[in-house]
Amino acid sequence: MPADFSLSPLIAATAQWLVRAYPPGGGALDTALAEAQARQAVTVAAWLRYPTAMDAALVAVAGPGGSGRLDGVTGAEATGSGEEGAAAWRTWVDEVVASWAAVLLGGPELAAAAIDALTGSAHTAGAPVEFRRLADPDERDRRAAALLRHPDLLAPIADLHRDRLLDRLAAGPVPLTG
Repeated sequence: MPADFSLSPLIAATAQWLVRAYPPGGGALDTALAEAQARQAVTVAAWLRYPTAMDAALVAVAGPGGSGRLDGVTGAEATGSGEEGAAAWRTWVDEVVASWAAVLLGGPELAAAAIDALTGSAHTAGAPVEFRRLADPDERDRRAAALLRHPDLLAPIADLHRDRLLDRLAAGPVPLTG
């Protein structure tokens, strides 16, 4: 089983949390573009945080912790608008991954460094992986995700675990084992 397979619920929930906390301003296209950017940032952050298949398996068993603290920091509504199972997906939000993704969305140079750190890792081995919307967003991407990429708005979340991300990036490439 690829390491990212067991991270899929964590990646989906954390990206969803980011898009709900920092919603796009336009219609369906803006929503899709913002979701793509959030998903790419969360994927990079999750792959850095859980570099091996064993790491991914452990978080799949133990659970990532949920969105409680993030909701408190942003003032986000902890329950959905009456949707069935609204609280269930929030249990799969990973606070550290959301924080790291916020750092990457707000800082293109760190996003590039994070993507470089994944080169040759177990997560990127075997299939081509592209993070263009994260690393090199065009004007349409930036407009669609104006809140999601605004460093000042992201700061309360990004600052939670920024130092841990910087330490991780300073440690060098993600190991190939997995």
